[in-house]
Amino acid sequence: MSLVIFAPERSTMNIYGYCRISTAKQSIDRQIRNIRAEYPTAHIVQEAYTGISIFRPEWLKLYRVLKAGDMVVFDSVSRMSRNAEEGFALYEDLYHKGIRLVFLKEHHIDTETYKKALSGSIAMTGTNVDFILKGINEYLMALAKEQIKLAFEQSEKEVSDLHQRTREELLTARLNGKQVGRKKGTGFETKKSKAAKEIIRTHCKIFGGTLDDAECMKLTSLARNTYYKYKRQIRAELIAEQDLPKGASIFYEPPKSFRAGEQAHFGGTAGVFGTSGPSVP
Repeated sequence: MSLVIFAPERSTMNIYGYCRISTAKQSIDRQIRNIRAEYPTAHIVQEAYTGISIFRPEWLKLYRVLKAGDMVVFDSVSRMSRNAEEGFALYEDLYHKGIRLVFLKEHHIDTETYKKALSGSIAMTGTNVDFILKGINEYLMALAKEQIKLAFEQSEKEVSDLHQRTREELLTARLNGKQVGRKKGTGFETKKSKAAKEIIRTHCKIFGGTLDDAECMKLTSLARNTYYKYKRQIRAELIAEQDLPKGASIFYEPPKSFRAGEQAHFGGTAGVFGTSGPSVP
């Protein structure tokens, strides 16, 4: 009977590129481009989430599949974490699990650099100077750790400084009498809402068009509450412009107690007076 010897499977290193932005409005392309330039085969993991916490959905998924020998590449240390304490704890956790970490903008804190610093101890001599050499080795290890901590602290400080600058700029603007943010009662308008309002303003009977509310709602595909909200906004705009179309009533909006059946019962379009209100010529 012959003995068959199986060669152990060669472990392959997986290379991941982790790219993070704080909000979906930001661009993540630069980070991907930088990682691809040095590691073309890296599997890119993208995430739009704050860096203040390490409990991020996509990062946690990646963390669970990492195994010894794998590599994770970051464009900078701030992409890994903006919390100094959590960031350093995560760094050491991954390092001791055999995960290689690479920071393109801070190569001095790559885990390989850290590993060399820890293994570069001065050999003992067996003489009385060994206690001095031991102190030097401990100092070098502490220095390597401190460099990593400082990198994460700097990342956290950048966020703190940004928040502080923003607060100061807002305060300066207010003191100078400038409007900060949207005026009360105004809101952000999308292209879809603008288009819907234009249809209502053009075709709704109350604004001089030929369609009733039901027909306008069908034409715009708006929910009832949204439709009437837009009508109120259009009315306010027209009043502000002093440009109401002939036959348009500023009292068109029915109270909640008035529904389609009740409007039919009273006849006409219910207004704040119960029936069609006065028209503005």
